[in-house]
Amino acid sequence: MTRQADGGRRTPLSRDRVLRTAVALADRSGIDALSMRSLAQELGVVPMALYKHVANKEQLLDGMVDVVVGEIGPPDGGDGWKDAVRGRILATRHALLRHPWAARVVESRPGPTPGTLGHLDSLIGMFRAGGLSADLTHHAMHALGGRVWGFTQELFPAPPPSADPEVRAAVLREAAVHYPYIVEIATAGAAHDDGSVVGGGCDDRFEFEFALDLLLDGIERLHRQGWSSARHG
Repeated sequence: MTRQADGGRRTPLSRDRVLRTAVALADRSGIDALSMRSLAQELGVVPMALYKHVANKEQLLDGMVDVVVGEIGPPDGGDGWKDAVRGRILATRHALLRHPWAARVVESRPGPTPGTLGHLDSLIGMFRAGGLSADLTHHAMHALGGRVWGFTQELFPAPPPSADPEVRAAVLREAAVHYPYIVEIATAGAAHDDGSVVGGGCDDRFEFEFALDLLLDGIERLHRQGWSSARHG
């Protein structure tokens, strides 16, 4: 039986309700806590009722990805292709920030979902509408890689530093003996913004936007030069 809404009326179970409840449950409890049984309990139904709407856990995860992708809003301002692409990618990033589990699930999918295909097609269309050749757009999408989903893998994965400054200093001194250049760049510049990470092992906002702008500037330069892979094969 489904839970009853106000006034004693039962809320109908639908695929959309199942997926959105699953997203909310993952947001609240984490993706590892999500199961068909826990979702059924959240909806107030027996687990078998879910299988009328999603065939299995993998189909449920596919649908949840498409719910998150569906939250991606239009890019903010700018008429050129570069602003449009940048805005769409950052809008994607904001959608994933609202759902800390989503980056991990997007990466885990064995094949593209309708929502992810639509997202990629939209980005490609922005390049093509801006006059970039299909050839350059192909290579641009490869260069952007996971950034089209609003996240990149952290280059220097490491456990969180100790809260004790003396312990941190001792760890850095020891590491500098063996890896002086890594320590040099790790201690240079501003600290990363822990509040802006998409999820564990992912980058922060400044690093993400720095790399995104670097890539888009390079793609724009190649476009202006009339670049073709046939001449650089």
